[in-house]
Amino acid sequence: MNGPIRRVSVVVLVMFLALMANATFGYVFRTPTLAADPANRRVRDAAFGTDRGDILVGNTAVVTSVPVDDRYGYQRTYADGALYAPVTGYYSFLYGGSGLEQYYNAQLSGTSDAQFLDRLVDLASGRRPEGATLETTLDAAAQAAAAEALGDRPGAVVALDYTTGAVKALVTSPSYDPGQLATHDLDASQAAWDALTADTAKPLSNRAVREIYPPGSTFKLVVSAAALEAGWTADTMVDSPGSVQLPGSTAQLANAGSCGGDRITLKQALTVSCNTAFANIGASLGDDALRTQAQKFGFGSRQLPELSGVASRFPENPDAAQTMMSSIGAFDVAASPLQMAMVAGAIANRGVVMEPYLVSSVRGADLNVVSQHTPNQLSVALSSSNAAVLQDMMVSVVQDGTGRRAQISGVRVGGKTGTAVTDGRTPYAWFVAWADNPTVAVAVFVQDAGVDGSDVSGGRYAAPVARAVIESMR
Repeated sequence: MNGPIRRVSVVVLVMFLALMANATFGYVFRTPTLAADPANRRVRDAAFGTDRGDILVGNTAVVTSVPVDDRYGYQRTYADGALYAPVTGYYSFLYGGSGLEQYYNAQLSGTSDAQFLDRLVDLASGRRPEGATLETTLDAAAQAAAAEALGDRPGAVVALDYTTGAVKALVTSPSYDPGQLATHDLDASQAAWDALTADTAKPLSNRAVREIYPPGSTFKLVVSAAALEAGWTADTMVDSPGSVQLPGSTAQLANAGSCGGDRITLKQALTVSCNTAFANIGASLGDDALRTQAQKFGFGSRQLPELSGVASRFPENPDAAQTMMSSIGAFDVAASPLQMAMVAGAIANRGVVMEPYLVSSVRGADLNVVSQHTPNQLSVALSSSNAAVLQDMMVSVVQDGTGRRAQISGVRVGGKTGTAVTDGRTPYAWFVAWADNPTVAVAVFVQDAGVDGSDVSGGRYAAPVARAVIESMR
């Protein structure tokens, strides 16, 4: 071979190698970026047309894909869509996904790494790929009871099996129908989206896990736990005057009613929800002790990433007056209903905080388990002995105090009411509770009870909702 031909051959070889390197680089490194590009209509069409797996509540598919005769081939459908929307979320051609539909998109579409072998088998057999099925932890009866008891009032309900962290009910109101966004009629999907996002009631907001609110007197459980951990007992006496003047201020903090005397026990203070007593307790313990105790219960940490849960908060560096107000769940304290259910659940679970979760297992199209959740302990919020004391104090709230509407014959129920007064808004009504049979902790948040603000109380409007949820699980 002469020189010129040899040089041409080398150039051609180099060009082929460069072409192969570029193709390999593009396939290996650029595929995820290209696939995620919103302008890539081909990939989006293919993804939207997959036979996505079901989402189950018990043995019932509340979300499934059904064959249809259009360019996509499968339509995503949502049974009892508004009831389960805060958990399932939506899967839309125009607006992507949310909730479990988004978080478990790879598993539901059959493209997760754990399903690689299934995809090879499908490819070899010429079978159309199928997505995996999600088995949720939800209890259908509890979910329905929570939604019915809350009604059309804005708010949220969360119920947990406090021994495992499994979410048994998660309801927000108002809700929406995911099927309106999942429709293949894209004009109708856009119209539904525009209506939902323009709605001042915010039906797309997940009030259970993605919003935080002043928890009111339910936060007194955290303060009580901090006091017990600091060596106090249920019989420790606390100053409980009719009102106290906040340090460095002319403002007065008053009680809603009589606390039973100017000095009462810690147990009595929780039973009647005495504001001045807990303000004095907070002042005695200090903000660092309260913040540390709140963090042990989960404040400051995000939970349920499946639903993009947000962290609850206790204020940094409050002054003396702000610490006293924080001790009654006011000032800058803010918590999600999920967080307050975790507080009640930890007290019932001998002080142990369990990680909340929504999906118990993922099963492939062949029903083999792709992944399975194992209950996980997050922290120990308080000793088992102090948890037992606080349980007894919460039972007193239900039997003799502000939570009487949560009583259930034959069931030991502990609870705590809360009424959070906010500037310019109707007071929020709260109730958190636990039962020993079933082993469930419940948090109820009523954002607007639909009555005059002076009539709002957690015991009147939130406690009956918790009772309904617990009764549905017996």
